[in-house]
Amino acid sequence: MKIKLTTFILFLGGASLFAQEYFPKNDGVKTKNNNYQAFTNAKIYVTPSEVIQNGTLLIQNGKVVQAGKSVTIPKNAIVEDLQGKFIYPSFIDVFSDFGVKKPGKADAQGRSSQYEPTREGYYWNDHIMPENNAIANFSYDAKKAEELRKAGFGVMNAHIQDGIARGTGVLVALNDEGSEAQRILEDKSAQYFSFDKSIAKTQSYPTSIMGATALMRQLYYDLDWYSKGNVDTKDLSLEALIENKGLTQIFAAGDNGHVLRADKIGDQFGIQYAILAGGDEYERIQDIKATNAKLIVPLNFPDAYDVSNPYEAQYVSLKDMKHWNLAPSNPKALEENGIQFSFTLHDLKSPSDLKSKLQKAITYGLSKTKALEALTTTPASILGKSSEIGSLKAGSQANFLITSGDIFDEGSTLYENWVQGSKNVIESKDQKDIRGDYTLSVNGQTFTVSISGEVSKPKVEVKKGTEKLESKIDYNSDWLNLAFSDGAAATYRLVAHVLPSSNNIAATVALSNGNETTANLTKTTGYEEKSETTTSAKPNLMPISFPNVGYGYKTKPKQENILFKNATVWTGTSILENTDVLVKNGKISKVGKGLNAGGATTVDATGKHLTAGIIDEHSHIAALSINEAGHNSSAEVRMKDAIDPEHMGIYRDLAGGVTTIQLLHGSANPIGGRSAILRLKWGENADGLVFPNAPKFIKFALGENVKQSNWGSVSRFPQTRMGVEQVYVDYFQRAKEYDAQKKSGQPYRHDEEMEVLAEILNGERFISCHSYVQSEINMMMKVAEKFNFTVNTFTHILEGYKVADKMAEHGVGGSTFSDWWAYKFEVNDAIPYNAAIMSSQGVTVAINSDDAEMSRRLNQEAGKTVKYGGVSELEAWKMVTLNPAKLLHIDDRVGTVEEGKDADLVLWTDHPLSVYAKAEKTLIEGAVYFDLEKDKMLRESVQRERNQLIDMMLTEKENGAKTQTPVQNKKEQFECETL
Repeated sequence: MKIKLTTFILFLGGASLFAQEYFPKNDGVKTKNNNYQAFTNAKIYVTPSEVIQNGTLLIQNGKVVQAGKSVTIPKNAIVEDLQGKFIYPSFIDVFSDFGVKKPGKADAQGRSSQYEPTREGYYWNDHIMPENNAIANFSYDAKKAEELRKAGFGVMNAHIQDGIARGTGVLVALNDEGSEAQRILEDKSAQYFSFDKSIAKTQSYPTSIMGATALMRQLYYDLDWYSKGNVDTKDLSLEALIENKGLTQIFAAGDNGHVLRADKIGDQFGIQYAILAGGDEYERIQDIKATNAKLIVPLNFPDAYDVSNPYEAQYVSLKDMKHWNLAPSNPKALEENGIQFSFTLHDLKSPSDLKSKLQKAITYGLSKTKALEALTTTPASILGKSSEIGSLKAGSQANFLITSGDIFDEGSTLYENWVQGSKNVIESKDQKDIRGDYTLSVNGQTFTVSISGEVSKPKVEVKKGTEKLESKIDYNSDWLNLAFSDGAAATYRLVAHVLPSSNNIAATVALSNGNETTANLTKTTGYEEKSETTTSAKPNLMPISFPNVGYGYKTKPKQENILFKNATVWTGTSILENTDVLVKNGKISKVGKGLNAGGATTVDATGKHLTAGIIDEHSHIAALSINEAGHNSSAEVRMKDAIDPEHMGIYRDLAGGVTTIQLLHGSANPIGGRSAILRLKWGENADGLVFPNAPKFIKFALGENVKQSNWGSVSRFPQTRMGVEQVYVDYFQRAKEYDAQKKSGQPYRHDEEMEVLAEILNGERFISCHSYVQSEINMMMKVAEKFNFTVNTFTHILEGYKVADKMAEHGVGGSTFSDWWAYKFEVNDAIPYNAAIMSSQGVTVAINSDDAEMSRRLNQEAGKTVKYGGVSELEAWKMVTLNPAKLLHIDDRVGTVEEGKDADLVLWTDHPLSVYAKAEKTLIEGAVYFDLEKDKMLRESVQRERNQLIDMMLTEKENGAKTQTPVQNKKEQFECETL
């Protein structure tokens, strides 16, 4: 339903004679004012790029009739001369909650987790609510509307900011005088989505960013299935999605990583979202540009941290400091890269903060034209309303601002905000302009007085010579009140009625001794003349690094041709003394003695050891979340949807010689999520970290975690180890039937979860299974054999030594700890000889970390197997290089130092199994991602940047700027059971 005022107007010679309405009016006279209103001699911004000097704006019945240089003004027109004043289109915000009541937070206290939906006839997940319409929850808020008009806004696009699929928005004109039907421009203006669960719903799923992403994908698959008539029952949520698919689709992302995640969902299903950004797009500007999305950009630039206390200052991360410094440059970066964007008040404390934030962005390089576009034509374009709002072209709504000057100048005053032809006075246009520089002689003393700021809200600075005096000013209805103090000597209180056309202001002065006198404020410099010669200081911006955190690189590492000379080379099958290795075009070109550099950079490796990069088969670094705990199976989720390319664990792993990891889902459920095999290319984006063309893996889990032994009050199945087995049997049987239907060619509902499990049955995806006790290890192998597949890897497997012969027979590998035990009941039987015993029975054994700190010391963990079990040094080294490569099915590319393999290499200062060994250089595909000497320089750079930023923040505070309390923004270190 479209709610519109139906008015038919008959025109003759451009004049309206009569207006007919289809409904009766019983509250007064029925004659409507059809007069024109003309605003003449103004500087008119028809659009940000179409500007008319000394032009006329003609409006009638809430619409723009004409804006131009030569406008014929009808006789029945009210004419207002705006000589020297400016007219702009009113602003538009496409991401607001204006007038829309937020749902209350659900009270889940004392309740166990809710796994099933609460609604019937709607989608299976309570956080999917596209059937919600903001119009049904809308109530016009006149007080808030006034506040928004004062900030320059004429139209707000509001929605219910709750849930993953949030429903439709409502487009509202801020017209207090209009009827509801007149104010509502669109009752379904756009459709909204986000990654955030509803605060009003308690359904557990999803609990993570990868779960929310998977839910959105499945929603679109289900929409396609449903829209083709394959479902007998009616789903009101999917019906709403079908009905609203032609609307603008807006996704609330909130940071540059989420912008890219949202855009990927859109790309997969042929949807181009307009995306709410986070203000940090400058960090990944080329990736953001490649989305081709229109962005909705907040202006919530952070305040400087109060770093006056060195103890507190140390807790502020360099990343947060740099964001404070660089955030105001974000709009400029978007403009320079041709990215379309609108501005939003979202996350600003108050609409009144808008002007100062815009001025700051302009100081940091944003053009005023682009700033005006971001508030007018671009938001109108996002909403598909360019012909109605956002400009002053003929036919547009008469939503416009009258200002004293350039709207983005600090001293410009917003006088009036007209919405749908209704006048809203913000400040009186008749107030006299007293801004400028004056001299004041009183009581034998001479002072300089500088008045700046807005006409109606001036600021003052009083000086005696070069000394700045404490002062205060108030100016209202042409009455000036000025007070200042000359230290302990005297105080002065001036009162003056400002007369027109006078450069001098005659004032009555009250002195501190109780006497009164008179004095003149004599103008020496006019405000406009002064402002033309005033330029803002150029901001000192820190360089952006990749990633834009501590130890980031100024440029991304590139492949180099390198010859390592005279190293002790651990090839993976042998240890070669005084051997050369040539790296060329990202590959190991040659291994031998006396090799010719041929233009490659030569590295003297005498006395040092060169190995393949360490591979961690079980890691949880570089992730935003680890567990999707909302279901007992989460096969549909992908760890690559939760990659955090700025995680410091990546750099620390590189410093420990680690080049590749398997980023595993946690162990909250029997069937976990899909793995991501990552190459630790520090500085790349999330996609750049993913190992290309890697085999497919998934995390399964057994034991205490999946049966929720330590979760408190729970209700999710399974609760026992017997139940865990039944989960596997049930899901694989369903997957078998799903796969059979798919292969039969019959229509089928695409189910991401079943697709993944079918891949396991078809040998297209491999299982890494979290395990501890022998009984469950046996059970898992039997389930696999029942369904004719092989478990790829048992990870942890601390009782593997008890069933090593059966593991070898099944063909499963073991990825274990070197000497962890007794940290929970099911590891009480663990022994440090586990790796050696499994290896002796023919099991491919790897040593893994499951821990960020251990991951960067895996060379030492491998060394422990030499002590515990007498494994040879070469076999021990294989447990962190070749063997995990075999378990991950990437040993054809990495894991050994062989000609033709990828140049993922580490140059060690000492024997690689020694606690004294340091990774001197770590290479991935021939690019140096860690260098011990460069690390020293980076440490100095980090401290230097911190000191510079601290000095800037201290200066901000000294200059009276707002500051915020330092906070420690520390990332959680994930492990298997982290929820």
